[in-house]
Amino acid sequence: MSFFKMIARSMPDLKLKLIQARMEDEPEYYVKKTANTAMFAVLALMFVLFGFIKDIRLILAAPIIFLFAYIYLLRFVDVKIQKTNKGIGQEIIFAGRFLIIELESGVPIYNAFVNLSRNYEIVGAFFAEIVEKVNLGTTMEDALNETINTTPSPELRKILWQILNSMKTGANVAQSLNAAIDQIVRQQQIDVKEYGRKLNPMAMFYMMIAVIVPSLGTTMLIVLSTFIGFSLPLPILLVFAGGIGFVQFMFFAVIKSSRPPMEL
Repeated sequence: MSFFKMIARSMPDLKLKLIQARMEDEPEYYVKKTANTAMFAVLALMFVLFGFIKDIRLILAAPIIFLFAYIYLLRFVDVKIQKTNKGIGQEIIFAGRFLIIELESGVPIYNAFVNLSRNYEIVGAFFAEIVEKVNLGTTMEDALNETINTTPSPELRKILWQILNSMKTGANVAQSLNAAIDQIVRQQQIDVKEYGRKLNPMAMFYMMIAVIVPSLGTTMLIVLSTFIGFSLPLPILLVFAGGIGFVQFMFFAVIKSSRPPMEL
């Protein structure tokens, strides 16, 4: 058994995540590809650092940097799923109402799926999969069930469940969708309010950690180095600036990731 296959087997949910992210890679190949990408990234970083700090001891840090880079890049599938979920969250209300209007206008559910897939980029891709499966001979119920099992979005899963249950019981699909859409709207309104409550403390924390403390710290460091006669080499200043930039990037990433997946 290869090393990459052992790592892939240690992550039993990786195959489902790859399917949810609509990535065609097998788990073993994805793990191997990620390791190669991390290796090239570390080699490029070492090359750049050697241009500023000509110290052979930098090689000792390469395995640690590779490990962190590998773990970080291995989460690319999670990032892609999260991005898909946000895109679905932005479209799901409008796509659901579009589907309701189509069904209430007397359009057959198959044609309604086709029309929805042509008008919405992210949500439409999942309905396009259902249409493609039906065209290949799968029943509508089975196609819906397969997409329910592989969609990463609980909101879209709820919509598809309502459609599937209504088709099985013979209930009015449009009415069931109306109830599901109203529930999703209420949940998104709650998420917006929670985001507003979180934003002010996060902005204050960002000002303290990423702006005020680095600015004052840099000023005091320069003043102290002047008094004690210690010169700050350029590599140290570059590392310090890079650390500040990394902290600011992380704050922006946290704020962006906590934003509700809808158009505010």
